[in-house]
Amino acid sequence: MKPFFRLCQPPEHWTPKARLGFWSWQFLWVALSAVGIGLTSLFLSIGSYPVRYVQGFFATPVLLALNIAPCVCLALLLYGLTRRVLVSYTLTAAVVLGFSTANYFKLLFRDDPLMFADLTIVREAANMLGRYRLFLSRRLAVALAAVILGFFLLVVFAKGRPPKGGRFRHVLALAAAAGCVLSYLFCTDPVLYNGKAADYRYIDHFWSATEQYIAHGFVYPFLNSTAATAQFPPDGYREAEAAALLDACEDADIPTDRQVNVVGIMLEAFQDFSRFDVLDLPEGIYADYHSLEAESVRGDLITNIFAAGTVDTERCFLTGYSSLPDFRGKTNSYPWYFRSQGYQVTGMHPCFQWFYNRVNINENLGFEDYQFIENHFNIYSETTPTADALFFPDLIEDLKARQTGAPLFSFSVTYQGHGPYPTDSCIWGNADDILTPELKAAYSPEAYNIMANYFGSVKDTSRCLLELRDFLAAQEEPYVLVLFGDHNPWMGDGNSVYTAMGLDLDQGTQEGFRNYYATRYLIWANDAAKAATGNAFVGDGPDLGPYFLMNHLFELCGWDGPAYLQATNDVAQRVSVQHQTGMYLENGAFTRELTGEGAILSRDYQWLQYYDKHHFRYRDVD
Repeated sequence: MKPFFRLCQPPEHWTPKARLGFWSWQFLWVALSAVGIGLTSLFLSIGSYPVRYVQGFFATPVLLALNIAPCVCLALLLYGLTRRVLVSYTLTAAVVLGFSTANYFKLLFRDDPLMFADLTIVREAANMLGRYRLFLSRRLAVALAAVILGFFLLVVFAKGRPPKGGRFRHVLALAAAAGCVLSYLFCTDPVLYNGKAADYRYIDHFWSATEQYIAHGFVYPFLNSTAATAQFPPDGYREAEAAALLDACEDADIPTDRQVNVVGIMLEAFQDFSRFDVLDLPEGIYADYHSLEAESVRGDLITNIFAAGTVDTERCFLTGYSSLPDFRGKTNSYPWYFRSQGYQVTGMHPCFQWFYNRVNINENLGFEDYQFIENHFNIYSETTPTADALFFPDLIEDLKARQTGAPLFSFSVTYQGHGPYPTDSCIWGNADDILTPELKAAYSPEAYNIMANYFGSVKDTSRCLLELRDFLAAQEEPYVLVLFGDHNPWMGDGNSVYTAMGLDLDQGTQEGFRNYYATRYLIWANDAAKAATGNAFVGDGPDLGPYFLMNHLFELCGWDGPAYLQATNDVAQRVSVQHQTGMYLENGAFTRELTGEGAILSRDYQWLQYYDKHHFRYRDVD
């Protein structure tokens, strides 16, 4: 045993061999202790989710390495700098497990993981922390016991301190620093993160952003989130000029005599295929929708997305931004403006609150309350999103309950149209009662069932919309209804049904680009709202991006609105689409090359967005 304990203590005489042996021994313990810290972090990373989630970490060796390697490199770097195992261990544990514990409580209290962007909103985090009571749970107790055990093992087996100087120490520090950099580069590689770096088989909900984060551990996704936090300013950005553009306008109150209740609804995957000359659809499918559209201002909404990515259209509409921030803290938005005007600000989504993390992000966008399956729609089902036939009557009852005298801004998102749609049968009854015999003969059974399920859903939604219209039309209070689809629907793997239809989706042509990205919007008003605003709310509206839809609504209502909206009105009218692909709609024509005036307007808009994202303006709003 004597040779073993010599490795635990500094040698009496520092021969080169003794020096190397002692350094190597301590190097081993530093590395092992850091591995323990990494594993403890993984144990905490699941928050209050089932312990079986931990299995996913061990199913992917790459994932283990990406969570543990940064811990090991940090500990070795600290050891090379301090020459003390206990110091390097304590500092590494404090950093890694400190953040891991913060992540644990954030998951516990808000079902929202800790991201790097959260460190930029310390004041909001402190205010939020005051709402909750911290406690020592069983999992935290196990983690704490593991840390204490690691400390005592190091006291026994690696408490010695090597001599000052020495080439080995310098080499170790440099190698560890390089390892830290290399680990960070691997952790922030988007291809790796979105590829095979995690095993989603062990989580319950693939579409939960929180559970996707958890599936990657904590250290790894936390480091990865630093890349998303880095929002680079637009080319040539000058903050003073951007501020001047906004300061040239002032927030305007909504005149009391022009106040109307606004009911916004984003319809999942809702598209009017009857406007394409590729399908001979029965008139009954869109009859109710066309009836409503004839009474409205209507146009094309050029979204950024196709068949997925719902929240892009949703949050572009709510913020007026064509490119979105991470929403980790309170973010300027139109809901915040409506709250500043004394409006009730609420909404519904008959799906789970974790879906796209709406439960947390909607709060940061200014919603006072929002109803999901967990806090409302579980009266119908705790496991299945609510269909439109139940959702719309529920929305009507909510609107009735909110007729309190205070105006209302309500924004809801439906779920019923969400794909993929069954390919082996029609859930809306007999497919032949929905489509025509000619379509059945022209398409494969799988494609036919996809279309029958989609158009059966559309027909049902259209019927529900008319019922909502009838309710609002009967109200003495003024109501304006804003409806739009978030994106085109899924239509078979590889867009197989679109291909079979012969619908042009070639984004290299103007027609194909519009077909690929455009949905429909309409803005309808009851008689009381028409009287209050002096607008008939009928006719063709401009084609625009979802980020400018609120500009058009405010124009129809005769409102000046917030300073940001006023500052973007010129570009909304002249260059009404600022697409992420680099396509623009200038004066009604698609182009990738703007005129001189259009380019200046577009530049100013990008500068305004960037400035507005980083300067929250509604801190005094309750």
